[in-house]
Amino acid sequence: MQLLMQAGLPPGVVNFLPSKPAMLVEQLLQNRDFAGLHFTGSTNVFQRLWSDVATALPHLRSYPRIVGETGGKDFVVAHPECDEQGLLTALIRGSFEYQGQKCSAASRAYIPASVWGRIKEALIAEIKQIKMGDPRDFTNFMSAVIDQKAYDKISGYIEYAKQDSHCQIIVGGGSDDSVGWFIEPTIIQTTDPQTRTMVEEIFGPVLTVYVYEDSEFEDVLTLCDECSPYALTGSIFATSEADVQTAFDALRFTAGNFYINDKPTGAVVGQQPFGGARASGTNDKAGSPLNLLRWVSPRSVKRNLTPDQDWRYPFQDPEE
Repeated sequence: MQLLMQAGLPPGVVNFLPSKPAMLVEQLLQNRDFAGLHFTGSTNVFQRLWSDVATALPHLRSYPRIVGETGGKDFVVAHPECDEQGLLTALIRGSFEYQGQKCSAASRAYIPASVWGRIKEALIAEIKQIKMGDPRDFTNFMSAVIDQKAYDKISGYIEYAKQDSHCQIIVGGGSDDSVGWFIEPTIIQTTDPQTRTMVEEIFGPVLTVYVYEDSEFEDVLTLCDECSPYALTGSIFATSEADVQTAFDALRFTAGNFYINDKPTGAVVGQQPFGGARASGTNDKAGSPLNLLRWVSPRSVKRNLTPDQDWRYPFQDPEE
């Protein structure tokens, strides 16, 4: 707020109103001049807000602009021919930076059997070296998750995986809330690509890996597209341009931000417009002119400097 004011924004244009969400929404929708909603949060809450706005339409002066940035179940798909060290690095950074508590964090991965056989032990060894602690100590790669509610939710998914016969925790799986809410970086290997940890948003340091047969690359692309309702971020690892293009085409609707041979996270405001579709939001690309256009109301103006003096058109004159 202070930065906006210092930049010259007039007082009262932007206001910070801490409130109970339900009460705030109720008050806003009672005002007939309510004209727009830009929401960042969970998919379920956004859907309820959209419904509330629709119910309020009869007494509003205009159709409100609605933009949503919601959940994600972000993926990494590897081709049998890929940069394996680059893939390993992307899995760690993409999944565990910021404790996986950002909507673009990698949460599911599809790895060919041949590649998995070569990187699995190295991946486990690298993850065991991750240092956790106070975020003010920059030698720590991870810190605690945000609160007890998040801790309980994430731990619940890990416990679910421990009980699922299709899942195996190959590294991590531990947690401690005695001082802060710490959860170890965790990788779950599954034989069921539809298990909950492959489909549902967890929002924590948990990555689930599905290992597929090398010959099933195109089938896995279809699986990746269909098994999750979200479409926020995702990445493909492949060395052949033809394979990259195959994945690019098959996954064209699965990620609003799509990465090639990189982790599926790290978009910088002002450089990479960000946003996803499907259950991930309205894909209005925060940080770009595309988003700004949602909040203006264009008007076309015609000014005639030589007004017509006769209502009759020339083609109506009788023929001589």
